[in-house]
Amino acid sequence: MLDQPRPDTEGEAPEEVLHRVFGHPAFRGRQEEIVRHVMAGGSGLVLMPTGGGKSLCFQVPALCRPGLGVVVSPLIALMEDQVAAMRQQGVAAAALHSDLPDDQAREVKRDLARGAVKLLYVSPERLLLDGTLDFLERRSLALFAIDEAHCVSQWGHHFRPEYRGLGLLATRFPSVPRMALTATADPRTVEDIRAQLGLAESPVFRGGFDRPNIFISSEPRESERGQLRAFIKAAGDGTGAGIVYCGTRAKTEQTAEWLRGDGYDALSFHAGMEPGAKRDAHRRFARGDAVVMAATIAFGMGIDRPDVRWVAHLDLPKSPESWYQEIGRAGRDGLPARALLLYGAGDIALARHRILESPAGEEQKRIERARLEAMVSIAEAATCRRRILLRCFGEDGPENCGACDVCRNPPKLFDGTVPAQKLLSAVLRTGRRFGVAHLVDVLRGKVTDKVAQFSHDQLPTFGVGKDLSDQAWRGVARQLVAIGALDVAIENHGELVPTDAARPILKGEQKVMLRAEAVTAGAPRERNGRGAQPAMAGDPLFDALRSWRKREAEIQGLPAYMIFSNETLASIATMRPQDAEDLAMIPGVGRSKLERYADGVLRVVREDG
Repeated sequence: MLDQPRPDTEGEAPEEVLHRVFGHPAFRGRQEEIVRHVMAGGSGLVLMPTGGGKSLCFQVPALCRPGLGVVVSPLIALMEDQVAAMRQQGVAAAALHSDLPDDQAREVKRDLARGAVKLLYVSPERLLLDGTLDFLERRSLALFAIDEAHCVSQWGHHFRPEYRGLGLLATRFPSVPRMALTATADPRTVEDIRAQLGLAESPVFRGGFDRPNIFISSEPRESERGQLRAFIKAAGDGTGAGIVYCGTRAKTEQTAEWLRGDGYDALSFHAGMEPGAKRDAHRRFARGDAVVMAATIAFGMGIDRPDVRWVAHLDLPKSPESWYQEIGRAGRDGLPARALLLYGAGDIALARHRILESPAGEEQKRIERARLEAMVSIAEAATCRRRILLRCFGEDGPENCGACDVCRNPPKLFDGTVPAQKLLSAVLRTGRRFGVAHLVDVLRGKVTDKVAQFSHDQLPTFGVGKDLSDQAWRGVARQLVAIGALDVAIENHGELVPTDAARPILKGEQKVMLRAEAVTAGAPRERNGRGAQPAMAGDPLFDALRSWRKREAEIQGLPAYMIFSNETLASIATMRPQDAEDLAMIPGVGRSKLERYADGVLRVVREDG
């Protein structure tokens, strides 16, 4: 038996149910318009951002209209959370899904048979069983609500084949209102949803997609753990949760492990886990305090937790739609939240190669390429990232949103044709056989064992790039990959290979504009678009450097500050130098100390950074 009584809401005015059951004084945005439409028996598609109040658009009319409201939901954990939330509101809600024990399933069916359930949450597979459909045909139905409706579309970023069968609801239940709801759908996906669900003649209710409370930023991935640590420190308030999206299952586990080592309550989540383990992790995240979830995109659909304060991506998402939905899990309470995207040239190249090699048809590949290039343009943007993102959903935002790193600190562009030509020339003269590290050594004039082995110190391009740092040349390479002038041989060892688009650049027929910070000579890059944040006690790398300094001082019988000052250690922990050249750029590191301590400092950075 259900443990909550059903409120007597049938026939009650929507405004009264909104206030009495849900405690809201008034509808927001287009909610009232949508509720009125459904109350009158209309169907339609609702597009609203995460946190925009989609659920009330079907919950209120389901309670007010006579009969049972049926909600189709793709995830068991999501259904359980929604049922629990409804019961907290005094609504008689229940769920039917494959993981429900037999005795509980029978109890739900008995409650349905005697009319004791007002809202039924059901998986698409269970709904489409003949027994379920036959049972529903004998009942009075208030409406069907198809949540996460982008799963219906083959163009959607979370296509679920079982959702395609939901189109039969239009023919078997023609007089029952059908609502499709999603937070993420581009124009092509919208039309596919309408076609598949028989909603082509029904209205589309669009809410604005902008989430101005989420500050979005993007950085080239250079020191992944250091960048994530700095972001969490800046974004977390110690109470809200956070999500780290990773490209592979192994990476989720590795990330959760080192975050736990840093003192965070970190979990991992991916599709390869046992169902029970996934449910436990989902519940821990939903009900814990400052929980950090390191996950693949298998995690997050329908997350209702309002106080997720930040979302970070350690790999490039495949489309703006998926990125938008994933970062939208932050700040559902309307309070400030942050999103960080880290990406590398290898991400872009790998995604392009996966599309090329996929068994999809040419039209699908074309669409996937277009979505990927839109995502690359957001990551590498020199203008407002939010505006580019919103345009993917048919909206046009202001030129300066004030809530992304580009608008907060606009990058300077300059004519980078000459550096581009130097790098492309080095790629060609070395035989298209080497990755960025070796090419940078050639350009910077470093006689390494590999450079000497292949006699690349005899090339005309040897040493022509001494004016730029290693990091700057990596930035040039990344941007040339982003614009398609270079490709990365993913199937081999990551060699850089020029494309047809490189020819006009080499000939001087095409100008290449680069972001100025990508080629700033020598200076380590500032993080988070707000300047480097100083490290302090509690930062693992800063503490490790202090321990190293203490040991070194004891060996020499010196005061610790004579080795390096705290300020210098803080700069090292923040900048995370990759080699002696980077270390030499940090204030307080003179030549003598560089020669004396570089090996020890860099070892600590590698092991603890």
